[in-house]
Amino acid sequence: MASALFVSFCVTWLAIPLLCDHWLTAKDAHADSSGKIARWVDARYTRVVRGLTLRPSRMLLGIVPLAAAAAFAFTQVGSGFMPSMDEGGFVLDYHTAPGTSVTESDRLVRQIEQIVQSNPNVQTYSRRTGTGLGDGLGEPNRGDFFVRLKSGGRQPIDTVMNDIRTQVEARVPGVSVEFAQLMEDLIGDLTAVPQPVQIKIYGDDQAVLEATARKVAGALAHVSGVVDVNDGINPAGDALDIQIQPDAAAAQGVDPQWVAQQVSDLLAGNVATTYQVGVKAMGIRVQLTGAKALTDTGLAQLLLRAPDGHLFPLDRVAKLVPVTGQPEIERDNLKPMVAVTARISGRDLGSVIGDVKQMLGTQPLLPKGTYYALGGLYEQQQIAFHGLMVVFGAAVALVFALLLFLYERFRVAAAVLAMPMLAAGAVFVGLWVTGIELNITAMMGMTMIIGIVTEVAIFYVSELQSLTREGMPLEEALIVAGQNRLRPIAMTTLAAILALLPLAFAIGQGSAMQQPLAVAIIAGLIVQMPLVLLALPALLKAVLRPKSQ
Repeated sequence: MASALFVSFCVTWLAIPLLCDHWLTAKDAHADSSGKIARWVDARYTRVVRGLTLRPSRMLLGIVPLAAAAAFAFTQVGSGFMPSMDEGGFVLDYHTAPGTSVTESDRLVRQIEQIVQSNPNVQTYSRRTGTGLGDGLGEPNRGDFFVRLKSGGRQPIDTVMNDIRTQVEARVPGVSVEFAQLMEDLIGDLTAVPQPVQIKIYGDDQAVLEATARKVAGALAHVSGVVDVNDGINPAGDALDIQIQPDAAAAQGVDPQWVAQQVSDLLAGNVATTYQVGVKAMGIRVQLTGAKALTDTGLAQLLLRAPDGHLFPLDRVAKLVPVTGQPEIERDNLKPMVAVTARISGRDLGSVIGDVKQMLGTQPLLPKGTYYALGGLYEQQQIAFHGLMVVFGAAVALVFALLLFLYERFRVAAAVLAMPMLAAGAVFVGLWVTGIELNITAMMGMTMIIGIVTEVAIFYVSELQSLTREGMPLEEALIVAGQNRLRPIAMTTLAAILALLPLAFAIGQGSAMQQPLAVAIIAGLIVQMPLVLLALPALLKAVLRPKSQ
């Protein structure tokens, strides 16, 4: 955009004068293009501005309602991270019970396939079992679908996802699913947390953390708009705990360490020797044939050879105790942590997080010694919003510094800066009326409004200064400056609004991504004309002292 503005300046500064000199004549320069409509507008504008300059306090009749509407809309408008859009496809993540084999997972997931295939909105799909699109560590009980919808004549993507989710939950018990559009899923993979809602629970006792996570997940499931709740407890599957009996081992003439080493050598193998390959020595590992396919019964009958040469089975010196569902232990900054996650459907991120905070603050869910922090895409949203607010503040500060340098009067600079600040407040009204969330693209549009409205206000004040330098009284110059700048300001404002309308109506593929930006700019442009041409003259009349006029 900066490049476009620079090119535009060069064209206006160099090319336009040369073209006008070549094509226009002196007659064109003195032609009166004002018609009946223009004269009628000038008369009405003169009457309104004269009344405002005589009593500048009247401008509060317009500014106060605008400020009040902006404040009310700020409390009502939802907030999000990225703009909501129909990408034409989504990712369906699934996982079965821990320890489920690939064969059993495939049998269960084929039922989900039938549900996906039967949906009339689906064009095609692909499935992975034991791996996923994120290319992370694969497990036999996990995988995903990528579902592509038809390009036209179908239901909205949120409706399709909710329909498939409802059918899977009702017809395929034992399988947990999560739904996300592709961009949301990719951003989640990049940030390592794909879910919008993540409640990170910290504590020192793993058992207390798991119990607390289950309670928080149960309460979170009752929050409106929350779907695909996961308690964050990820069992790693069944295991066998080999408990060596010292007395039984001594009866066989061995000790527990010897038994553990023998079992490790048989199951995992042992490097017996090496052979030379060029300059590199390659190890030769000796391992029991079929060690990886042993069942619990086969492991119990695993034969060990004592130092005196006699053989005995493992279960003679050890007990094999099944351990079910050993959970993964996760740490964050070296602190034990369990993350409860969820996705959102039908609501904005900000309002859902508000309800989550209220739930965690009012219900006795966290025992003593535990605390929580919010992560997920909400955390990324807060980081992005903080950065954009810094950019917004820097833009306001730089614009104010430019105005002070240009006019060398604090009051004039403050009066001019008040116009873009009021226009920025109108952005919240525009988002609230259109039902669009405040997200990073909308905040970019609000930052751009500061520069756009300031530019138009400078046009007006420059014309005002030119008239006063020629000796025109301030009261008359305020009106004439508005009359002279009314048509250029109106034309530039309408041209910008018309250019942004296709984006504001989300016409064309991918336009929904920039829709919040377009709506934000249009909302600021709508109030730009009355602010600059009506409120600014009254404000300048109020702040300029007679000796400085």
